[in-house]
Amino acid sequence: MSLLQSSHDSLPYIDPDIDAPTRDQISTLLSAELPPSHTTSPHPLLPDLPPPRFTTAITNELERVAAKAPLSAIDTSRYEELSPPSGLTSPGSNENDPAFTAAWRETLQKAYTSSSHLSARLQNLALLEQFGKNAWLVGNAQLEDTLRRLEQELVETKGQVEEVNKARKRTQEDMRGEMEALAEGWKSGVGRAVETEIAAEELRRKILDERRAGAR
Repeated sequence: MSLLQSSHDSLPYIDPDIDAPTRDQISTLLSAELPPSHTTSPHPLLPDLPPPRFTTAITNELERVAAKAPLSAIDTSRYEELSPPSGLTSPGSNENDPAFTAAWRETLQKAYTSSSHLSARLQNLALLEQFGKNAWLVGNAQLEDTLRRLEQELVETKGQVEEVNKARKRTQEDMRGEMEALAEGWKSGVGRAVETEIAAEELRRKILDERRAGAR
C-alpha cells in the first residue's frame, strides 16, 4: 500500500479491545506479509539520500576521527612568556650575523603577538566587568520571555489536541448505535448468506442423488 494513500481508520472509543491471542495472530500475519529487511531497509517510495557535501575542513576532521588521530588544537605557545634567544646574548655575539637577526626578529614577532593578545584580553575583561552583569541579566530575561512564549504555545497546542480528541469522541459516541446496527446487520447478512449456501449445497446433492437413482 502506498504511504501516500494509507489512513488510520480505527475507532478507539467504540471498538472493543483486541484480546492477546488475536493480537498475536494479527502480528504473525503482518510479519508474514513484510519482507525480512523491512526493519533495516527504507521504504521503496522514499527517495535516495543525496550524497554528502562536506567542506574540506569537515572532511579532514572526519578522516582524523576515523583514524583516531589526536586533535591538533590551537597553538597557545605564541601566548606564553618569551625569553631571549639562547646563545645570542653574550658580549661576543655578532649583531651582523643573519642567524642573530632572524632569531631576534622571530622573538619580537612572538612578543608583539603576545602583547596584542594580552591587550585584547584586558580590554575584554574590562568590558565584561562593566557590562557583563547587565548583559547576563538581559540575556536571562530574553530566555525567560522565550520560555514563556513556548510554554504558552505548548498549552494552546495541548488544548487544541484535547478539543480534537473530544470532538472525535463525541462523533464516535454519536455513531455508536448506527455502527452497532450496521455490524449486526452485516453479521446477520453473512449468516443468511452462509445458510443459503449450505441449503443450496444440500439441494444440489439431493438433485445429484435423485439423478443417480433415476439412472439406475
